[in-house]
Amino acid sequence: MKKILLIGLLILTACQSPSRGQNAISEPTTTPQITATRITPTDVPVSSPQGATVTPTFTPVPINTPTPQPPERYYTEEFDSGLSYWSTLYASGDSERVEILNENSKLTFELYSPITWMYAIYGAFEYESVHIETRVESLGSEVNSMGLICNYNEQEGWYEFDISNDGSYSVLHGQWLAEGVASYNPILTDSSDQIVTGNSINEAGLSCYDNILQLSINGKIIRNLNVEHIGLNSGKVGLSVGSFEAVPVILSFDWVKVSEP
Repeated sequence: MKKILLIGLLILTACQSPSRGQNAISEPTTTPQITATRITPTDVPVSSPQGATVTPTFTPVPINTPTPQPPERYYTEEFDSGLSYWSTLYASGDSERVEILNENSKLTFELYSPITWMYAIYGAFEYESVHIETRVESLGSEVNSMGLICNYNEQEGWYEFDISNDGSYSVLHGQWLAEGVASYNPILTDSSDQIVTGNSINEAGLSCYDNILQLSINGKIIRNLNVEHIGLNSGKVGLSVGSFEAVPVILSFDWVKVSEP
């Protein structure tokens, strides 16, 4: 089952807000204490001793390395001129069974390994306030996950907004325990009729500012979440893609827009 990736999911009730600036903010009544770890089927979960500081070492893999142009802080990436400032990281799965294609003005991930979770990080800038959105097409035959991340920091973690083509979505606080092993603290999980299910095209947006996460799906704001209890203040932005038990999963990104919230 899909939920194998989130152990003991914590479901929080939140209020819907039509726009930034209004007071209807979803706020957890208690600080979530549940963690889940996405790992390869053959790995043993890695845990951090209480009170210890984990400082993993990472080796990001560039998507491609053409002659770089100066990076832009706010821009729309249409995947037609190379991706010098983007790199990939794996949280689980077999990287040898993943194909990453940058062609025909699209960035496509083909996942042939089950329980695979990976990230594409825009490494040129860090942001205190940012909005990231994307359009992605599901082309594979199985249930998948795609998402957006903000406030990414290798030591402190990141916020992740994932939607699935089965109509569900989740918000997570992710942290690296070691290279290739991540722990996930569920903030919210729910479903939305704004998600187009099956093999289809969806747009997702994530705004991160002042300890608020604003979620949108296909042009409609669905949640405002207060994450002050976690308190990630700044970091990089990026994309996430994932497969569950059944493969293949094929996700093709048409564009990614990074802007002020």
